Amino acid sequence: MYVRNLEVYDIPENELATIVNDENSTGTYEVEFNRSKLTSGIYFYKLKNGNNV
Repeated sequence: MYVRNLEVYDIPENELATIVNDENSTGTYEVEFNRSKLTSGIYFYKLKNGNNV
């Protein structure tokens, strides 16, 4: 089992959303993110999978 975590940040590095935060076995997964509440701009995401970032 792997812990997966996907977060969205803005430019000053404020965390805006955690899209995924769960534990799953190895495989392919798909998630949807409703970004309609975000203003236009540049955003970053951080994906953690086990010990990998």
